[in-house]
Amino acid sequence: MDFVSRLERFDRLASTQSVVRDWLADDVDEVCVAVADVQTDGRGRLDRVWQDRPGGALLASLGFRPVEVTAAHGWQLSAIASIAMLGAATSLLGPTADRLALKWPNDIVAIHHGRLLKVAGVLAESSLEGDHLATAIVGVGVNVDWARGDYPADLADTMWSLSEASGRRRIDREALLSAWLERLQPLYEELKGGHFDALRWADAQVTTGATVVVETDETTVRGTGVGFDRESGSLLVRIGPGRPLSAITVGDVVRCGVDDAAVEV
Repeated sequence: MDFVSRLERFDRLASTQSVVRDWLADDVDEVCVAVADVQTDGRGRLDRVWQDRPGGALLASLGFRPVEVTAAHGWQLSAIASIAMLGAATSLLGPTADRLALKWPNDIVAIHHGRLLKVAGVLAESSLEGDHLATAIVGVGVNVDWARGDYPADLADTMWSLSEASGRRRIDREALLSAWLERLQPLYEELKGGHFDALRWADAQVTTGATVVVETDETTVRGTGVGFDRESGSLLVRIGPGRPLSAITVGDVVRCGVDDAAVEV
């Protein structure tokens, strides 16, 4: 695939992010991809530990040199990665599978019997050159072929896998990786050209139109998700009639209304 300059697979790594970070420091061309079967020091958003098991997840990091993208719009790189993965994962599930969606900002969740269960997370880091991105790394962890009986005890109530979402149909990790990269390429080229489909990203969000509870470093916000700020990617929450919208730049949606039923996420 012309989109990828370097792709390596590893049985066991501390972190695919650190491998790609080293590659970029050594001037490897974009887009470089590291994939691991197991990570011993994987991290998610807000420095959470990412847990996996051999053969159960797609663990990958992609390195970019998106010098055309401004620092203010750097969040859009994670957004297109999540849009591409959402499309790739959905394409591999059967017609009776759970519906997949995004939970702000870029988690992929399955809607299973009125509950939101996390299937995948996206994590990004970047370096700047002036007011533009010099390098960026986007990491993804997708629970692919896990049976619910094998979930870590502390995550069993909130996680899900693509195989469970499909009704225990086996999902191939290599097929998922290929489908993701195939969908990501045109989105990345558009982003470098100054175009980001904010409406597509917003429409994929389960928080749009839902009652939400969002925890930030400073407070807890309760209200209705009404959309997103197209420049910053902030979640917009209406917290009461006649009150201004609350724009949340960094936070975690911990409760979300799905089909009028409030569920923990």
